[in-house]
Amino acid sequence: MNDLLGIHHVTAITSSAEKNYDFFTYVLGMRLVKKTVNQDDIQTYHLFFADDKGNAGTDMTFFDFPGIPKGAHGTNEISKTSFRVPSDAALDYWVKRFDRLEVAHSGIKEQFGKKTLSFVDFDNQQYQFISDELNVGVKSGTPWQNGPIPLEYAITGLGPVYIRTAHFDYFKEVLEKVFHMREVAVEGSQHLFEMGEGGNGAQLIVEYNNVLPQARQGFGTVHHVAFRVKNKEELEQWKQRLDDFNLPNSGYVERYYFGSLYSNVVPKILFEFATDGPGFMGDEPYETLGEKLSLPPFLEPNREAIEKAVRHIDTVRSGKEFPKEYE
Repeated sequence: MNDLLGIHHVTAITSSAEKNYDFFTYVLGMRLVKKTVNQDDIQTYHLFFADDKGNAGTDMTFFDFPGIPKGAHGTNEISKTSFRVPSDAALDYWVKRFDRLEVAHSGIKEQFGKKTLSFVDFDNQQYQFISDELNVGVKSGTPWQNGPIPLEYAITGLGPVYIRTAHFDYFKEVLEKVFHMREVAVEGSQHLFEMGEGGNGAQLIVEYNNVLPQARQGFGTVHHVAFRVKNKEELEQWKQRLDDFNLPNSGYVERYYFGSLYSNVVPKILFEFATDGPGFMGDEPYETLGEKLSLPPFLEPNREAIEKAVRHIDTVRSGKEFPKEYE
């Protein structure tokens, strides 16, 4: 079997789709490439922020489940999402920007030989930037060309995803034996795993932690992480592999923008495997990606009811000019 190609996307939960859109658009300078609904809960928005064209491996997505309580961080959770930036100098830019915009951050640190900058949003969702300056491996995407961030500092894709678990030995065995990941470094309680070509876009950082209380999912936490596979044929092979190891899974799920397969590999940790295509350009032109409510064909007959169930959010940007903000 071919190895997993890297991180495909991370999906988290927000308390406010409106605040979420503003934070990712105007603070982080990521492009909203798809405004749609949760296909399993159509009263819930599903927003996709990504690189300039919505390439696989660059998108952070959000649900805004109505009435969901605030989550609690702890063990047995996908705890932090990384974003790739081009250089160490980019981190200096983001420190100044966050200080000006009053975004809480940790300051620049180093982990596994890479410079990083951790920060949080209005929900206490955990993120970090990671510098690609010394990176080799999976190529990154292209920053949003018309966004507010100078291109030499802008986000280009997803980096390592952090996972805390109280079941480390079993989890390590699953990662290595089932998913062909390899442990390449250890720093204290944190273990760095790679897949495929490796590098920032194909890494997990797994922390063994049996001290913190059990995490509780809600807004401000991650729902699942997805890994890249080439196409539906390879996805079906991974489905068979999960069956061979008696790991529970959803079977193939058609998401229209990509094909999916889901599995709870250890308690509270949901993995998705997603195809690189077809992508987000099939139902909207490049110039207006994410500006209208997009629905896959099987939900289109329900458009009127769906539009009544979700409130309107103005995401039109094609008529706006975003001057580059150098501070």
